[in-house]
Amino acid sequence: MRNLASRVSDPHRGVLVLLGLAILLRDRARIAASGAAWRQTFAAMDKPRFLGTIALTLVYFSAMVPVGDLWPNTGLGFLICSIPYVAGTGLLFMHDRSWRQAVPLAIVALAGPTFVWWLFTYPLFLTLP
Repeated sequence: MRNLASRVSDPHRGVLVLLGLAILLRDRARIAASGAAWRQTFAAMDKPRFLGTIALTLVYFSAMVPVGDLWPNTGLGFLICSIPYVAGTGLLFMHDRSWRQAVPLAIVALAGPTFVWWLFTYPLFLTLP
């Protein structure tokens, strides 16, 4: 595993930075004029769902490795973190939060990650975090 210093000094990263700067220089007028469009986008967006999705995703990816370290090389970190993540995002985007809608979501939240974990673990012999 490469350490942080070798990742920062990776020569390919310099090429990406140069390409990014070239795009910024080429499109600087359009980028500077895009403020009104971004203001309109942020004003019209569904902020609770947008910010909730970002928060759930950060917690999901932050928790997966520490949970997986409790049971190394089993993929249980993925499975244990994915079930509440799928359930949480499903509830977040559900418009009518009734039991009638939540029961199928609970089934999908349990069955989906469990199937993916089983598929990677047994037929494919790949380890998830």
